[in-house]
Amino acid sequence: MTDYLLERRSQLAFLAFQHLSLVVQSLVLATLLGVTFAVLVQRRPRLAAFATGVSSVGLTIPSFALLGIALAIFRTGVPAAVAAVVFYGALLIMRNALVGLAGVDPALREAARGLGMGPARRLLRIELPLAWPVTLAGMRVAAQLMMGVAAVAAYVSGPGLGGLVFSGLSRLGGANSLEAAVTGTLGVLVVALLLDLALVALGRLTTPRGIRA
Repeated sequence: MTDYLLERRSQLAFLAFQHLSLVVQSLVLATLLGVTFAVLVQRRPRLAAFATGVSSVGLTIPSFALLGIALAIFRTGVPAAVAAVVFYGALLIMRNALVGLAGVDPALREAARGLGMGPARRLLRIELPLAWPVTLAGMRVAAQLMMGVAAVAAYVSGPGLGGLVFSGLSRLGGANSLEAAVTGTLGVLVVALLLDLALVALGRLTTPRGIRA
């Protein structure tokens, strides 16, 4: 195993970078989509309940099935991988953002309105900051799920460490097959841990001191 890692360290570093890049960029896009949609529906209880239901159902779709559908639409591996990863992340983040926005004290909204704040300023200055810890918790869970989906995306020629896992499993019993599968799996775990630590640090930097747990 040590020889395998040393001989392929440059390739492994590049694959890890690809994997992290795919997930981070997809996480940013998923956060924008999820939070935006949550903001649009959160004041309409029926729509919010419907969105939560759609999120629950959507997350039960098998990743292989979704990747197959995405590949049929986009025809190439990378866009299909991004679409699938963003899909799962956006659903999770939207659900948490809805919970966070619903938890904002109505009295605070009224106080902000009394101070002359319009809807946009209330949203940006009061509601989203107060909902941020719950939204960020959703981002952390989504990031871990997205890491796994990004690995499975190697099935449709997506970038990242998943290719090592599939390559090793397809050649099981052959030379370096076990090393490839184990290295790919452990690499995904390490990258997922590093991203989670980065999100924890982001939370400490961006969460208002008065509402930190």
